[in-house]
Amino acid sequence: MQPENIPNVETVDYRRKWHAMAAVGTGVFLATVDSSIINVSLPTLVRALHTEFAVVQWVVLAYLLTITTTMASIGRLSDMVGKKSIYMIGFIIFTFGSALCGLSPSVKWLIGFRVLQATGAAMIIALGAAIVTEAFPPIERGKAMGMIGSIVSIGIVMGPALGGVILSTLSWRWIFYVNLPVGIVGALMVQRNLPNFKPNGRQRFDIWGTLSLCSSISFLLIGLTLGQRQGFFHPLVYLLLGLWLILLALFIFIEHKTAEPIINPKLFHNIIFSVNLTTGFISFVGLGGTVILLPFYLENILGFPSMQVGLLMGIVPVMLGVTSLFAGALSDRVGSRKITMTGLVVLLFGFLAASTLDQHTTVLGYAMRIFAVGAGMGIFMAPNNSAIMGAAPRHQLGIVSGMMAQSRTLGQTVGVALIGAIWAGRTIFYAGAGISGGATQAPIGSQIAGLHDAFRTAAVLTVIALLLSLKAYIQETIKDSE
Repeated sequence: MQPENIPNVETVDYRRKWHAMAAVGTGVFLATVDSSIINVSLPTLVRALHTEFAVVQWVVLAYLLTITTTMASIGRLSDMVGKKSIYMIGFIIFTFGSALCGLSPSVKWLIGFRVLQATGAAMIIALGAAIVTEAFPPIERGKAMGMIGSIVSIGIVMGPALGGVILSTLSWRWIFYVNLPVGIVGALMVQRNLPNFKPNGRQRFDIWGTLSLCSSISFLLIGLTLGQRQGFFHPLVYLLLGLWLILLALFIFIEHKTAEPIINPKLFHNIIFSVNLTTGFISFVGLGGTVILLPFYLENILGFPSMQVGLLMGIVPVMLGVTSLFAGALSDRVGSRKITMTGLVVLLFGFLAASTLDQHTTVLGYAMRIFAVGAGMGIFMAPNNSAIMGAAPRHQLGIVSGMMAQSRTLGQTVGVALIGAIWAGRTIFYAGAGISGGATQAPIGSQIAGLHDAFRTAAVLTVIALLLSLKAYIQETIKDSE
């Protein structure tokens, strides 16, 4: 029997699916370009706003913190009031916030306006997968997720290139103004093309669960950020991570006691949902932590110029985009589990191959090693996302979509802190005592040895994800045979 607050599958007009994809794709592209374009502008912002790098970094950190802490709450809210309205408001807030960022008179104003901009971006990022899941028939869900993955990769590749062109020809303010026409067009597309499913019945929003979850994630992210700079043995880092654990435990307690929780604990009884969400998080820990080290390797060790570094950094997202498209479509025919496990195997091979990089590696040698990282992630990601959304009850698509996006962002953040710390710690260990200026000033041989350990750590994490996926596959096979 169909719950009264879910749109009946038979009423969905699948003929409008590509119109919905165009609207969602515009939002995904806009948010992805913005998150990658800002990184290249940080040195310019230091000079233009007469500040220092430690302050201007909060232009990125405030944005990341806002997005990561709010996505699950936004997903739940969309299940209560409808996804189209929240998505539309997200476009409006993001576009308005971009205009204010461009008008910022100082770095403090810019950081504040980035929080507003990130609120809109969170609404866009959190709901894209849910809207596409509703708009496409289940037999084409993998293909749709693959297309979203391809759009993400295009945005990642285009962001730095577009940022470089803007900074070399126009003011830094155009880094934000460039969002305005795309945001306006995107809002109009949302208004015209997205179906407007309205849940029936009154639902209560879990305020205490939301506050405990957002606070917990905030303390985790701030603790990880401080740990990267002050060291993970700093007393304040212990305090922040302790508060994270306490609030996380409080959140879990609240969710089990609340009649209408923000995240229903029963969702995790579904093995497909729980395992795929966990393996997705683990894979992004490995990817986020290792990719952030590649510019240091290419520039500091191989001595490549910035433009060549930018091009070589594009290998991972390009391969991710290409393979994601095909893997998603293939998973619609043969099922997601076998494809996701294949992706994890390729990703494991990529991390192990990358652990052999050294100071004598050629451009071709680098490309041949690192392409498997992007290909493996692309093969894994689209079918994995499709399986997660397919396991979600239709009236909880918003919260599941938000959780999936949140786990991705959180995984990348944890990966940067964890694997970055392993690289720095192992590099200093190999260099011995007396190194001043940190790991980047260590002898090349020590940096290479630290890099090898970082990629091996990512490989170990991938093995854990692969074992979890294999266990789930065996359980699913036994269940199907009964």
